[in-house]
Amino acid sequence: MLLYFRNKFTGKPTFSQGELSLILGVYGERVQRGEWRDYAIDCLPDMAVFSIFRSSRENPIYSIAKIPPRNFLKPPEYVVYQGGKTIKQSASLREVLEVFKDASA
Repeated sequence: MLLYFRNKFTGKPTFSQGELSLILGVYGERVQRGEWRDYAIDCLPDMAVFSIFRSSRENPIYSIAKIPPRNFLKPPEYVVYQGGKTIKQSASLREVLEVFKDASA
């Protein structure tokens, strides 16, 4: 089960193809509206982070983090940050992405 949460070559946490598909779906909607312009994906030793930018010259306006559990029997935790502030946290990626759907209404 270790390979579901970590890259098999580096051992760092990564987003799965399904997770990236969900995130990029929300990202694409905001890009079409001209709200977001760039993103970056970082695989850090303790989490994977998808950062969203208005401009490539700025700090990220949002970051979506996947934090793998210490016990591999539990699901990963997903957190959305705005700046350095946590705005949503859940074991469900779909649930944390609802933050962006509410903001677009």
